[in-house]
Amino acid sequence: MTHRKPYVGGNWKMNTDGASGAELATAVAVALETEHSVDIAVFPPFPYLAGIGTLLRDRGSTVLLGAQDVSDQPGGAFTGEVSAAMLLDCGVKTVLVGHSERRHVIGEPDALLNAKAKAALAGGLDVVLCIGETLDQREAGETDEINERQARAGLAGIPAADMPRVTIAYEPVWAIGTGKTATPDDAQNAHAQIRRVLADLYTPEVAGAVRIQYGGSVKPANAAELFSCPDIDGGLIGGASLKATDFAAICHAAAAAPAL
Repeated sequence: MTHRKPYVGGNWKMNTDGASGAELATAVAVALETEHSVDIAVFPPFPYLAGIGTLLRDRGSTVLLGAQDVSDQPGGAFTGEVSAAMLLDCGVKTVLVGHSERRHVIGEPDALLNAKAKAALAGGLDVVLCIGETLDQREAGETDEINERQARAGLAGIPAADMPRVTIAYEPVWAIGTGKTATPDDAQNAHAQIRRVLADLYTPEVAGAVRIQYGGSVKPANAAELFSCPDIDGGLIGGASLKATDFAAICHAAAAAPAL
C-alpha cells in the first residue's frame, strides 16, 4: 500500500484581522516547528495572505500557505476575482475548491468548481477539493451518491498525472460548525467509498495515493479516533484552527496516527 503522509489544513474562513492573523500564524508556526510527520497548511482570508506568507517564509516555517478560493479565469475583467497567478505571487501553495459554504451559501455549481480546480492546477497551485452531503441528503440515504457525484464532477478532465497535487476533503455539511461529528465508522465508510470512486476514475494505485481529509467539527478530543481510521488522512479544520494550541494538538494527533 502507498504511504500517505497525513495532511491537516486550518481554514480560518472570514475570521481574524491583520494583527490577530499574524499572531495566530506565528503561534501555529512555533507550536509545530518540529512536527515534520504531517503536512500542515493554513488558509487565511485573502487580505492577509501576502503578510502571513512573508511571516511564514521569514521564520523558515514548513507550514504551507493556502487560499480559501480561486478564480476559474487567469485574469482580465472579472471584478472581485483572484487568479491563481495572484495567489502564487502572495506565496500561496494550495487552494480550497468547493468548500460547502461556497457550494451551499454562495451557490457555486459543480461545473464552476471543476473549472476552478483546473485553473488552479494549471496555474501551479495544489488543490483541496471539498465534497460532502447536507443533513437532508444524509437522512435520505444519499451520502455516497452525493459524494460520488461531486467527486466525479470536480475531477472531470483532470489527468492522473495531476492527482498527486489533489487532496479530497470530505465535509459532511451537517457537521460543520454544529458540534456534531460523524462517528469514526461513518466517516471511514464515506472515505472508503470516495476512494473506490477514485479507483474507478483512475486506478487503484492512484486512489491509494490520494489523501482524503475529514472536515466536520474535528477537535483535539476526537481527532485521534478519527485519524486512526485507515482511509482518513488528516483533517480540514474550521473553528479549532483559530486557536493555535487546539490546531497543534490536532496536527500532533494526525502525526501519531497509525502508519497508512
